[in-house]
Amino acid sequence: MARVKQDPDSAPMSWREPIYLFAQLQQEWNKSLLLWIEYLTFQSDEDLEKEVTFIGFDSGQWAAKPKDIALQLNYHSIYHRAQIQTLMRAQGIDPDFVDYIASKYRKLS
Repeated sequence: MARVKQDPDSAPMSWREPIYLFAQLQQEWNKSLLLWIEYLTFQSDEDLEKEVTFIGFDSGQWAAKPKDIALQLNYHSIYHRAQIQTLMRAQGIDPDFVDYIASKYRKLS
């Protein structure tokens, strides 16, 4: 979100820090999610297609559409979900069934 909003302090931000305690994760997730929900609520489809510029991880100038940044965050979470399940299986743990639809569908007969 810092990049989308062109925060001048976004360049030195880390994906790995700060490290939150387990008890803090839900609160921090909600704060992050709320920023995106508030942002997306007030953007038109056209606004989400306009490139924003930002300083990237390599200190270079980059550009991307907010729509694509939001999609990347979502899609990348899928990668990590699979990664975590693979690590659990490697440790002999049978992970829960986590497909989204499993939390939404219902058997009729």
